[in-house]
Amino acid sequence: MFAVDNGAGKAYTCAMNRRQFVESQGATCDNWNWCWSFINEAEHMIIFGAWDTNTTGIKAKILSDDWQTNDVGRRNPGYNKSIEHIRLIRAKGYRLMTFPMVQRRLLNGKVKIKRIIPRLSPKKLFRYGSSWYATEPEEGVLEPLAEELTEPEDFFEGAKTTVTINSYERNPKARAACIAHHGCKCAVCGFNFVEVYGPLGDGFIHVHHLIPIGQIRARYRVDPINHLIPVCPNCHAMIHRTEPALTIQLLRSYLLS
Repeated sequence: MFAVDNGAGKAYTCAMNRRQFVESQGATCDNWNWCWSFINEAEHMIIFGAWDTNTTGIKAKILSDDWQTNDVGRRNPGYNKSIEHIRLIRAKGYRLMTFPMVQRRLLNGKVKIKRIIPRLSPKKLFRYGSSWYATEPEEGVLEPLAEELTEPEDFFEGAKTTVTINSYERNPKARAACIAHHGCKCAVCGFNFVEVYGPLGDGFIHVHHLIPIGQIRARYRVDPINHLIPVCPNCHAMIHRTEPALTIQLLRSYLLS
């Protein structure tokens, strides 16, 4: 049994299989037996199921070149369709969404879906080596350089946009103001990219929301000095390893001396 957001801010409890959940999101596929990616044409949205065994931290492998054939060397009919869905994301601006799937491996080595978690999450697509990954929208992206503030300014973010789920806007000027004040050194471990990578790392850092905007669920005035803090990608990932997220002070306590 799972709690599912119905898009109106109310939750209902249900047990859903993969097809029921995907169809509830307005998406479909060519064949429910072999597809692992799905499309909602009206919403320009591509949905991938993300196996728990292919998910590490904030990223999930959703497609790989070696998935063209199965374990016995036969062609996987779902591969070409997923490649087409990847193309739509990259070339046509389709949004990438994923939902978790828990794997059950049978005695004969075949894999079945033990259960799905009916929770759709917006992701960013990136390729590494021979595989495609879905990761958090703010992760793995070259961030803009900080902007110098010449006068006080109000910043707003977190306006809710209703899609199939709720996503929250982030204000790039607030991010820049945070960096202009705090600098680009990680507030947890002290790592500074420019000190290690030289000019390539200049201005690169993640910015963490001390109060997750997904919990506020409303448009609000963000204070870039007191609400945001620069952290390196590693520490940012560790902060969000738990729910609720770790505090900066608590994560510091985990650092080995």
